[in-house]
Amino acid sequence: MGLYLNPSNEDFEESLNSKIYVDKSGIIAYSNEVISTKQKYICISRPRRFGKTMAAEMLTAYYSCGSDSGDLFANLKIASEPSYKKHLNKYNVIFLNMQEFLSNYHEVELMIKKITESINRDILEEYSDFDFTYIDNILGTMKELFKVSGIPIVFIIDEWDSIFRDKKSNKDSQEIYLDFLRNLLKDQKYVALAYMTGILPIKKYKTHSALNMFREFSMTNPKEMSEFVGFTQDEVIALCKKHKMNYDEMAEWYDGYCFSNLKNVYNPKSVVEAIFSRQFDNYWSQTETYEALKDYIKKNYDGLKDAIILLLAGERKKIDIKSFTNDMVTFESYNDVLTLLIHLGYLGYDFETKEVFIPNKEISDEFETAVKNVGWNEIK
Repeated sequence: MGLYLNPSNEDFEESLNSKIYVDKSGIIAYSNEVISTKQKYICISRPRRFGKTMAAEMLTAYYSCGSDSGDLFANLKIASEPSYKKHLNKYNVIFLNMQEFLSNYHEVELMIKKITESINRDILEEYSDFDFTYIDNILGTMKELFKVSGIPIVFIIDEWDSIFRDKKSNKDSQEIYLDFLRNLLKDQKYVALAYMTGILPIKKYKTHSALNMFREFSMTNPKEMSEFVGFTQDEVIALCKKHKMNYDEMAEWYDGYCFSNLKNVYNPKSVVEAIFSRQFDNYWSQTETYEALKDYIKKNYDGLKDAIILLLAGERKKIDIKSFTNDMVTFESYNDVLTLLIHLGYLGYDFETKEVFIPNKEISDEFETAVKNVGWNEIK
């Protein structure tokens, strides 16, 4: 059991031990369907506070052969699935939090070097009886690990897009990073599953993506993953009954996101905060993305101010999301800015009507504060 190869299941156990835990283990049923198939590449993009890291920790605890997690999952939904025992703790798992590495090492090339050293160190410790040839080459080490162990590898990569948020304008670093991921994951026989989470969808370069093997589930179209994006209406009703909270107020404050097959999706972190504090309030501004909201409103692309006036009035606006290049600097029109705000969680998106809207009172309050701070006096 290492830091990055087969880490312990303690992080997921902490989530289970929390006062408020909502069972989202059904996502494992989907990953079990695609493991060791052509669809084994999954990229989940959601805003902050929507449970990405907890899901990554859950998958790590479930798949890692370095843990015995049967007791943790025995009473969860996944335990009733036919595939449950087949895949439980059967894989070598490599778990990486890219934001953590980038924060520690700052430069992408150094970050990749440290990732390689860290993973190789764990492998050499766990498989100390084997003489590895490629100790400085992560690709070679992965191939040898698979050969000596016979165990396929599940890659769990959290905050995969941190480079595109922290190094917004550094295209060279972005390309180096994408090349690293592509070489590590694409068409490699040792990969049983690659599961990435982030805020942004995969970066587009011109007409294609360097990671085009991934199937993406985003805030504009989460597909089969809809029920795992946030809390569902039934889950929030149950929480309100259990903790004696007013459901109508909870809905006014934190409901409003919607997808094609799920019309009531709640911000999970805000629901939890409201229950713990016993009061409905705006918990969103405690995150770093509020500064992003101000910055992008301030840019005031042609038509953006009119669009936000419309949205603050409770209306919807049809937009074109196709031109968005999945980064935080390339904007051609207000359509791109509004699309980014969907991925940051500041706007809801109706896939069927292609319309954006402000989903709830919490987000409306954020927009009102941002508008005041950027000096749009005519809107105040």
